[in-house]
Amino acid sequence: MPAVTVSDITVLPRVADAPNARARRVKSITTAPQGFEGEGFPVRRAFAGVDLAELDPFIHLDQMGEVEYAPGEPKGTPWHPHRGFETVTYIIDGIFDHKDSNGGGGTISNGDTQWMTAGGGILHIETPPEHLVMSGGLFHGFQLWVNLPAAKKWSPPAYQDVRANDVALLSTADGGSLIRIIAGELDGHVGPGTTQTPITLIHATVAPGAELRLPWRKDYNALVYTISGHGFVGDENRPVHMGQLTVFGDGDSIVVRAANNQETRSPNLELFILGGQPIKEPVAWMGPFVMNTKREVLQAFEDFQKGLLGSIPAIYKEDAKRLLNRTDKLSGDILDVHNTPQGIQEN
Repeated sequence: MPAVTVSDITVLPRVADAPNARARRVKSITTAPQGFEGEGFPVRRAFAGVDLAELDPFIHLDQMGEVEYAPGEPKGTPWHPHRGFETVTYIIDGIFDHKDSNGGGGTISNGDTQWMTAGGGILHIETPPEHLVMSGGLFHGFQLWVNLPAAKKWSPPAYQDVRANDVALLSTADGGSLIRIIAGELDGHVGPGTTQTPITLIHATVAPGAELRLPWRKDYNALVYTISGHGFVGDENRPVHMGQLTVFGDGDSIVVRAANNQETRSPNLELFILGGQPIKEPVAWMGPFVMNTKREVLQAFEDFQKGLLGSIPAIYKEDAKRLLNRTDKLSGDILDVHNTPQGIQEN
């Protein structure tokens, strides 16, 4: 797991102790089901089974991998549209190329993040580079969908490249945890990602037996996904393991402890920690579009089919045909699909 590490954690700024902070209680712990995305790469659906009201302003989170590909096996996603939210792709191991119809794109690897604001509409593709397809190798990362409020859903598309070396690095007071702030703020330290919706996004590594106690904004929700390892959440000490999402309730701090004994392949407890200011607006979601009403989702499909969300380069002509066929089917079924992870959901 080569995502940003340091040789001497003791030289990093420390998160201040807050002995009187009220720990958030644990509301729920859910286990992510496994499936496949894009052209067939394995994912864990981290938010499956959790009410959207608990996740707001987040919509969707996939843990991609961890998988060791043989030569010829690495896979990505074909060209596809988005409207109404932001996609955040964080790579822990491996390499991903991104291209979009707005001219954004680049290569991310080992701790890098790509942040795409779909806004009023965009087409994009994410694939492993050709040399990785030929060689195979380790691949592991996350894709997060961050909702936009109605006032920003029609904002111009944008892209930002967040390099691993730019993330803010902190440690806990005892030096037992490495905290990487990708976006947002923690204890006065700010990550490099620019967010349309107020959020904080962190990757933390907790040594065996160490406690991670983070101050957390009262107006943010608090979610902790266990990437790998074993530990305990909250002052209740409820056990968690790889592939589980903890939803916390109200309070001033998030508390997670790493078990004393970890597996050889996962020597530390690895956590993806996120929270944000709830938007508290209706959500209508179908496939690649997240809007406020069903009518807006149907309009997004119509606009895509008219070519209003951007153009796929001519060399991807066959991809364009398959994409139009797929979205034709989705838009035809939209009013028959309710309250499913891929369908219309309204809070």
